[in-house]
Amino acid sequence: MTEEGFDVMVVGSCMTDLVSQVHRLPKAGETIHGHKFFIGFGGKGANQCVQAARLGARATMVCKVGKDFFGDNYIQNFKDNGVHTDFVGQTFNAATGAASIIVNDAGENVIVIVAGANMLLGSEELQGTLPALSHAKVLVCQLEISPETSLQALRMARQNNVKTIFNPAPAIPDLDPDFYRFSDVFCCNESEAELLTGSSVASVEDACRAGQELLKRGCGSVIATLGPLGCMVLKAQDSAPHHVPASVVKAVDTTGAGDSFIGALAFYMAHYPAMPLEEMARRANQVAAVSVQAIGTQTSYPFKKDLPAGLF
Repeated sequence: MTEEGFDVMVVGSCMTDLVSQVHRLPKAGETIHGHKFFIGFGGKGANQCVQAARLGARATMVCKVGKDFFGDNYIQNFKDNGVHTDFVGQTFNAATGAASIIVNDAGENVIVIVAGANMLLGSEELQGTLPALSHAKVLVCQLEISPETSLQALRMARQNNVKTIFNPAPAIPDLDPDFYRFSDVFCCNESEAELLTGSSVASVEDACRAGQELLKRGCGSVIATLGPLGCMVLKAQDSAPHHVPASVVKAVDTTGAGDSFIGALAFYMAHYPAMPLEEMARRANQVAAVSVQAIGTQTSYPFKKDLPAGLF
């Protein structure tokens, strides 16, 4: 695969999702009964990689899991989804990352993550990916692993003329300025944009202002996702911002919808590099809109065969 090159390489996190469904979210200190529990596969990086692969991308994951039951299962899950696993490492020094997720009947969620083995992914592992990375079309990074590792991956991609998508999630307020400079597409949601700019993002107009501030920091382009309001697309070489409306759907579970969007965006950047970014975002929005209509994270992600031919 290294010789012909991957469409999408994701450097990021794997999390085992421990999901409880409830009628409403509990208050602080309150114990309530849920009506369903299941274990699933998550983690922002892995989610994005699986969605790209389900759309038909040749995708590879660079991550670290524990040498444990959850880690073994995760590697099999990647294989089941057509994701290349040569760069998935296992360690005895930490458990596979885990996310405790509570989802209410309105599809809203609260999540606690314990990163575990994810934080042990470092420079040595990245250097081992260099032959493959240098021939990839798109690199995707987030912040559920060590920020230094994500930044190094973005830097390596830039040095090898590989397009980059950076998702600053979970957001940190003192983000290294190089993250902006090494991002061809800087893709964040409302809360992440708020934390990074210090300004409220509650409308399309707010998102436009936040996006312009992020562009000033050196990004090639900015996509601010706004849930049911769609997203804003701003490009350094295009003074006119583009609002991309979302499809109106009945949301059942929004967990992982942002990752579905980014995985789809990576697929479109790899397969249709000449397509305008706002059109890629429109199509990625439609993919993510399908994902919120089913329970679960990766289990809700559509395959190419499940989507309208007009998206391809």
